[in-house]
Amino acid sequence: MIFGVDPGLLAGLFAVAVAAGCVDAIAGGGGLITLPTLLLAGLDPVSAIATNKLQGSAGAVSSTVAFARRGLIHWPAAWKIAVAAGLASVAGALCVSLLPRPVLDAGVPILLVGIALYFATARRMSAEDATARMSPALFALTWAPAVGFYDGVFGPGAGAFYMIGFVTLLGLGVVRATAHTKLANAASNLGSLALFALGGHVAWAIGLVMAVGAVLGAQIGARLAIRLGARLIRPLLVTIACAMAIRLLSDPANPLRHAVVGLFFAG
Repeated sequence: MIFGVDPGLLAGLFAVAVAAGCVDAIAGGGGLITLPTLLLAGLDPVSAIATNKLQGSAGAVSSTVAFARRGLIHWPAAWKIAVAAGLASVAGALCVSLLPRPVLDAGVPILLVGIALYFATARRMSAEDATARMSPALFALTWAPAVGFYDGVFGPGAGAFYMIGFVTLLGLGVVRATAHTKLANAASNLGSLALFALGGHVAWAIGLVMAVGAVLGAQIGARLAIRLGARLIRPLLVTIACAMAIRLLSDPANPLRHAVVGLFFAG
């Protein structure tokens, strides 16, 4: 036993974290792989979410460093966006019990499908920047904290929401948008992780092993994203957004699923 955990289980979780970190660095959605795995490993839902935040934070920071080394992050604007996202995620985590969860359960899959359709059909998905529709300062005051707050409350699809903001509102090319998304993701993950850690919900032995795997996977994913650009990022964004929507709708408690089933049988 290592830290009271079976070595075989730790090795499996490490491998899963490597794969998830790679996917997450390119298009987000690595939690689709790691969170169910943590639940299958025997963690209770709160501990699984908290531990997933630990490994996800490590992966996001790792991919941010990889992108930053290539000069793909404009720090004078990016740090303000990251701080806004991080603070908002803490506020979201504190307010989680006050917001209508059924509305999020029903609405987020629809938004994710919309994002998938946008990235699948958008004409401008290249490495070149376009004209921004708002200033970075306004983005830091509006879009970034809105997504950060959502990440603290709920989480699935936050990376896709950041990405569409950087592309459509700030006009960033797809690789630079991915780089800035990873930074914002890292900030909002770290914000909510701090609260989970204070609450004693993180399974540290498992989380730290997975964090090492996520760091490794994120480095691989970031390099692939930089090298292949839109050819890789675009299809993965579409696939991950659809996969997250399907995953959310697969929950028997999802009110949108109930509504669709009700309409089907009523017809």
